[in-house]
Amino acid sequence: MKKERKDDSFIKQPYFKGGEKGLATFMTKHLVMPESSMAIGIEGDVYLKYDIDYKGKVTDVKIISGLDEACNAEAIRVVRMLTFIVPKNPRGLKVTFHRNMRVHFRKNAIQAVPAIEPEPIRPQVQPSVTYRITTVPKASTNPHKEQKVTYSYTLKLPQ
Repeated sequence: MKKERKDDSFIKQPYFKGGEKGLATFMTKHLVMPESSMAIGIEGDVYLKYDIDYKGKVTDVKIISGLDEACNAEAIRVVRMLTFIVPKNPRGLKVTFHRNMRVHFRKNAIQAVPAIEPEPIRPQVQPSVTYRITTVPKASTNPHKEQKVTYSYTLKLPQ
């Protein structure tokens, strides 16, 4: 007679609240067709690979096959908004789950919004540290005594 396995001996997969229908509803509600892509007439699918951490948050999103930059950025934005429910795993394991997804971009299915101009990138100023060591001889009669050492630091941080 085989020993029956406990239910908690297997790692349980995360799921979206509402299942597949809830996920499809969320995607259609939040996904917007970029105006620049709509003007050119781009349609198609963006294939993504993403990771779900043990808390249910999407941590890493990568494009496997994409369309243009605007559609790819929009697909990544929406997938990063997803939150999954992760059932309790045995022994408190903190498991990262890997998933793939296809995001559809169609002219008539998605409402277009104006493209948002990205904020200009300011040059990064690297923090720098300079230090100076000076030794000051003490006025003493014994030449074998230690000399006093003084340290000074200057820190320059970006504003």
